[in-house]
Amino acid sequence: MTARPFRVLVTGSAKRIGRVIAIELSRRGFSVAIHYNKSRAEAEQVSGECNNAPIFQADLARVDEIRRLFSEVRERFGPLDSLVNNAARFTRFNPLEITEQDWDFIHDVNLKATFFCCQEGARQMEEVGQGRIVNISSLGGIRPWADHVHYCASKAGVIMMTKALAKALAPMITVNSVAPGVIAFDHGDQEVQADVQGMINATPMRRSGRPEEIAEAVHFFLTSPDFITGQVLAVDGGLSER
Repeated sequence: MTARPFRVLVTGSAKRIGRVIAIELSRRGFSVAIHYNKSRAEAEQVSGECNNAPIFQADLARVDEIRRLFSEVRERFGPLDSLVNNAARFTRFNPLEITEQDWDFIHDVNLKATFFCCQEGARQMEEVGQGRIVNISSLGGIRPWADHVHYCASKAGVIMMTKALAKALAPMITVNSVAPGVIAFDHGDQEVQADVQGMINATPMRRSGRPEEIAEAVHFFLTSPDFITGQVLAVDGGLSER
């Protein structure tokens, strides 16, 4: 009897890195659920590339929406074996100009939502008797960036939360994190592009990363031995070592 594919939810999978993660996991035999907030058209396109995977809408800044999302996933898709917390926000501010609203805008999704998604996902994984969680953190959670204090704090929080949850949810569920370095996208902002180019120049591998390389690291954690948990894998071309 052939085992069924592992069911995985990828948050923020309508665009960018999340899109590539979802598509790559589908190609590798996972049964994928697509999450989006506002980008429905893009989510439908990703669904088409993932064997018409189901799509689910939720504003992850609201815990009640997270709980609704996971309830709908369980009803329409089945209890999850795996979860990839990819959804995140990114802004740039002088730290002396950050407001409470700016801080909450980042932390509500990057840190708070990641935790409550882990909580809801783990509850479903307990039903199936095993589970894998991969949290997408960032090089910014490892190395300080002066104009991204609020973002760095949120991603450093994701890294420590990953380690703590790995202890709390063992031995049934593994929890690991992938920390991307510079992944090239067209930001449309010359100042941002200049910063990105500066980081690429400082990267020992002398190039930006590809979204497929992040997806490869996610796939590794989703399929690796369960003796690997609480780990952070920087996929950054060696930039974190500079």
